[in-house]
Amino acid sequence: MHSIHIGIGSNLGDRQSNILAALQRLRVRAKVTAVSAFYESKAAHGAEGPEYLNVAALLGTDLDREAFERFAYDVELAVGRSGGSLNKLAARPIDIDVLAFDGTIVARNLERRSYNAVPLAEIAPELITARPNGVVRKRERSLRFDTDRQEEAPSVALSLNRVGVSSVRRVVRLDVDGQERVYNGEFAMVADLAPHKAGVHMSRFAEILEEATLDVLARDEKPARIERLVESIAREIVMSQRAVRADVRLRADFALERWTPVSGKRGEETYALIGIAHADERGTRRVVGVEAEGMTACPCAQAMVREHSHHQLVEAGFSEADAKRALDVLPGATHNQRGRGAVLIGAGDAHAGAVRAEDLVEIVENAMSSETYDLLKRPDEFFIVNKAHYNPKFVEDVVRGILSNALDVYADLGDDTFVLASQVNYESIHKHDAFAEGFGTFAEFREELRTGKQVTNKTDLAAWLGTRASAVLA
Repeated sequence: MHSIHIGIGSNLGDRQSNILAALQRLRVRAKVTAVSAFYESKAAHGAEGPEYLNVAALLGTDLDREAFERFAYDVELAVGRSGGSLNKLAARPIDIDVLAFDGTIVARNLERRSYNAVPLAEIAPELITARPNGVVRKRERSLRFDTDRQEEAPSVALSLNRVGVSSVRRVVRLDVDGQERVYNGEFAMVADLAPHKAGVHMSRFAEILEEATLDVLARDEKPARIERLVESIAREIVMSQRAVRADVRLRADFALERWTPVSGKRGEETYALIGIAHADERGTRRVVGVEAEGMTACPCAQAMVREHSHHQLVEAGFSEADAKRALDVLPGATHNQRGRGAVLIGAGDAHAGAVRAEDLVEIVENAMSSETYDLLKRPDEFFIVNKAHYNPKFVEDVVRGILSNALDVYADLGDDTFVLASQVNYESIHKHDAFAEGFGTFAEFREELRTGKQVTNKTDLAAWLGTRASAVLA
């Protein structure tokens, strides 16, 4: 293994996200063992564009220097750098330079390149000595003032249940079914607010998220599963905000390889991966789930069409038996809906790794009248339409199917396992949408299946997680 110190800079677009995306892609062929703080500086003399953001990182890799530089160039192209520019001083979304190789500085004139030297000195003081100056500034996450208005007493001394930030977008690297992938994620992070505090430190949420992302990058082990990542962030919010409880939700789109049912065309279908965690003084709990799209065929309209068709056939001279036999052979006409279903599973530590995203997708898709695809040839279209009309489903049927599928797929999980299923049907003949949801523990659903009697007070998501409200998690 070789040790390589690199400098990463960006002065176009979302500079911080560009640098994090580069670090995540470098993990494909290298182990990130140290990352400096962010440093900001004006573009070097003669260079173009706005101020640069720079970091230094220490990597371990089996690539030699030449092979690594080729790999780093590919990473630059993937993050967004144009491969056609010959101007080395042009503004760019990403720039990766090898500063030292196997403990020897290889970058020319590194002492004069303070934008590289200062970050490198932070993580490798044995190689170079440099300090922030008026040109290169360590990036402060916020201005520092003695006044802390958030800690002062509010004018109305009432506690609030959920205060925080939502729609925070970050690039994250996650382990999904054993494969390391990069995703565009959207976070929501909230904490409770005591009656004696005016507010929470909103900027601290972004700071926690940034630190958690860099912490995941620096680990030696595999990247985090989505539920583990939100769990660690929720725990940190409780500590840093001195909150009684905190909730974190991450939603990230991901793709699975799929083949069309008749033509066998390969494609990638997109689904949503969801992780939710709650933390308080007792510990943490988390759930993981997916959202997937499919289609449903309305049983009610199909039954009315069948009844009308039966009368017409009898009036046309068919016997009752022949009319029924004809209608049994042919799929009945009805209206269709595009549906979006979801399932969330909460399992204990012993079984957390058993819940796979691909299995969850199949649990949802198999509960609908038919799965759907982005790319379909004509035989595939016929197959799906025919399948759906032979398998009509109400929105309620889909949710019951998701719950039943989950109980079957995860039959070895304990009674304290939590499951939530929901479905929205985007109606084709109505102005409204149809919605259904079911939730509870495996014990509660197993009791209903065993006795046939309703368990009236099933455990909802908020109760299972241990939080008091689930509005931000819906």
